[in-house]
Amino acid sequence: MVKVKICANRSIEDAKMCLDAKADIIGILVGQEHNSIDFVDKYKAKEINDFVAGRCDVSLVTHLTNADAIIELAKFIGNNVIQLHSDIAEDEVEKIAKALPNVKLVRLIHISQDGEIVTDYKRMKYVDFYLLDSFNLKTNQVGGTGLTHDWHKSSELIRILNKPTFLAGGLNPENVAEAIKISKPYGVDVNSGCKNENGVKDAKKISQFVYHAKSVS
Repeated sequence: MVKVKICANRSIEDAKMCLDAKADIIGILVGQEHNSIDFVDKYKAKEINDFVAGRCDVSLVTHLTNADAIIELAKFIGNNVIQLHSDIAEDEVEKIAKALPNVKLVRLIHISQDGEIVTDYKRMKYVDFYLLDSFNLKTNQVGGTGLTHDWHKSSELIRILNKPTFLAGGLNPENVAEAIKISKPYGVDVNSGCKNENGVKDAKKISQFVYHAKSVS
């Protein structure tokens, strides 16, 4: 059964919606370098992680590229997954892997809307999971873009990669089943597709997203 990650949780209320819907992973954004409205400070992130208390995995999603800063954040928050920015140097990733051996590392591969791979994933040596996400060149936004990319091309890349791979980018309760059927990922990741018109998490959308994702046989 496909794994489901709900990203950009900004409150305990958000986390509770994810837990109620039986999501496998929640993402918390800390350490901002690119455009996003979804970042929280480390104190809020720790509060959310403490509330989850191991009931699902918690991923620190960060734009930071300094290993020492990321290690310090992860130790403070207590999360068990880190999603790294694609620009981070591999020697910095090595530091993280050695300092936090029990924390799983998610490496980002950015894909344009026409399916062009814009990340040199072959240089990545320290990987537990890959995540394919849409890249918005116009806004310099590297996550939560609401943009889809070519799922058929994603499927080809997923077959090539030698690690479990999550699919992200423009997913929502209405299209997630089709995306899974076409690309056959290990998991799916959603941000804006589970928000309401006010830009906050929507319990019904989260529940429907998890249900439709896990209903694909």
